[in-house]
Amino acid sequence: MSVTATIRIQQADFDVAQEIAALSKGRSDVGAVVSFSGICRGSEQGEPIAALTLEHYPEMAEAEISRHADEALARWPLQGLTIIHRFGRIAPGENIVLVVTASAHRQAAFEAAEFLMDYLKTNAPFWKREESARGTNWIEARDHDDAAAARWTKS
Repeated sequence: MSVTATIRIQQADFDVAQEIAALSKGRSDVGAVVSFSGICRGSEQGEPIAALTLEHYPEMAEAEISRHADEALARWPLQGLTIIHRFGRIAPGENIVLVVTASAHRQAAFEAAEFLMDYLKTNAPFWKREESARGTNWIEARDHDDAAAARWTKS
């Protein structure tokens, strides 16, 4: 059976439990579902954050996320895959991103979810601007995120 990834880039919030249920409903071939939801923090290094604003180029973001979803489907025996990434202004406590993977066994579901989150964190074409009492600033890439993503590179 061919598995197609569900990918949505949207401004509206999403319901994590509803997305997990939709991926696994009526499936007897799924033995593991792994989900990761990224949530906007209210502070960074002790400094309060008012909000994040995520910007993207829609066609490029959709194509790049689809390409990495296809890679995950090729690398692991998944029965289902959902990726949702929000854009726009996001307040502390609100959802930013969701990755849900379903497989017959947990290891594939965990590894595929981790692979996709490492990619989304480092290479997905989204730009984050942080609002705080000191003003706004663009968030730079972090070395530890790049190191996490590098471990998935095939040599």
